[in-house]
Amino acid sequence: MWDGGSEAAPAGPPPLPPAPAPAPAATRARSWAPAGGSAPEIIGHLQENYYNLCVEKSQKINYFILHKLQEVDKEIEKGLEGLTLSIAGNSCLMPVERVTGEDFWILSRILKKNLYINGLDVRYNLISDIGAYYAARLLQKQHKLTYLNLMFNDIGPEGGELIAKALHKNTTLKYLRMTGNKIENKGGMFFAAMLQINSSLEKLDLGDCDLGMQSVIAFATVLTQNQTIKGINLNRPILYGEQEESTVHLGHMLKENHCLVELHMCKHNIKNCGIKQLCDALYLNGSLRYLDVSCNKITRDGMVYLADVLKTNTTLEVLDLSFNRIENAGAKYLSETLASHNRSLKALSVVSNNIEGEGLVALSQSMKINPTLSNVYIWGNKFDEATCVAYSELMQMGRLKPDNTDVEAFVVDGHVYLAEVSNGLKKHYYWRPTYGAACRHSANAGFTLVPVGGHL
Repeated sequence: MWDGGSEAAPAGPPPLPPAPAPAPAATRARSWAPAGGSAPEIIGHLQENYYNLCVEKSQKINYFILHKLQEVDKEIEKGLEGLTLSIAGNSCLMPVERVTGEDFWILSRILKKNLYINGLDVRYNLISDIGAYYAARLLQKQHKLTYLNLMFNDIGPEGGELIAKALHKNTTLKYLRMTGNKIENKGGMFFAAMLQINSSLEKLDLGDCDLGMQSVIAFATVLTQNQTIKGINLNRPILYGEQEESTVHLGHMLKENHCLVELHMCKHNIKNCGIKQLCDALYLNGSLRYLDVSCNKITRDGMVYLADVLKTNTTLEVLDLSFNRIENAGAKYLSETLASHNRSLKALSVVSNNIEGEGLVALSQSMKINPTLSNVYIWGNKFDEATCVAYSELMQMGRLKPDNTDVEAFVVDGHVYLAEVSNGLKKHYYWRPTYGAACRHSANAGFTLVPVGGHL
């Protein structure tokens, strides 16, 4: 359908800069170099391989990588398998020397035949298209890797093409995250072509990748036939025009596809006409459990269609309407359906929707009748005292658990107020907290309720 290229990878890598002669240990040492400039003590298998290979190839040692490999070596010594090597470049808990394409070259060499690691997270680094070449090589050689996170790594269309082609023959990778790499329309087309061939990938995240209309339509077309993808993120494509073509095509896809469980369409410029297209599809779709249409232009009129389809749809469990403008009328349409008909929806986010007290109280009343709806997120709307009292009562009676909402009640001078709590459907989509659990269920309830891909 789309020509993604006949070869899985090019004949050779992008040119590397000339390798400098090995520097003395004192000058090589950076964040993780021991005091005094002496060579670090190498005690683990991965550490040792990395250090020796850097010396052999005259490549500067990245002590942040060395430290992370030490942590994994300790896990391996305990007999653990199925490990994820996390070398996140945005860590706030320790000094970071970000991974470059040349660093990733060495890293890919030592991971190529490792049997203990099946996940690699190198988010927020600088591997660029050079590193993408070696990531593609790793996908061809490493037959244990099921999770690869390359988000925000300055990978362009050429790097995207290399990775997409490598997945033509890969049969092990389940979840690929390319978020924030500007692969653009060209790179998106190669990934769409890949989905015609690959039969193992279950979740693909291409959010914030500057996809164009052509590639979004290509994904919609391919997903009418693909039977393995369970979750896809197409957030924030670069679209022109007001005809909502992408939404129309994705709506047609949902009518034909009965395997997709999770769909993210944030920042697609969806209006009421577009939400109607999606709702028409949900009458026929029996698989979608998580729909994200946040950050669009849906108003109260669009809620008429959504409330109507929720009367008969029994599969949708998580609905993200954050940052639209459904207002009181839209909230009341949803409340009536949740109270009288729907018993499948578990989580609803209406954050920042210009809803006032009347609409918010209606939602709280529907929770008293509906036994299934457990998670409600309302911060960013217009709270009056009736709203604060209503949600305070829900929490006091145990109907709304503190971990399942983004507000908590407090009393000042006899008046009830609501404060924000850091809970939500996907709080840690872009970042991780500097303390506490890296992926709290209460902060990422959407993933907890609909766990596709094994990682956030």
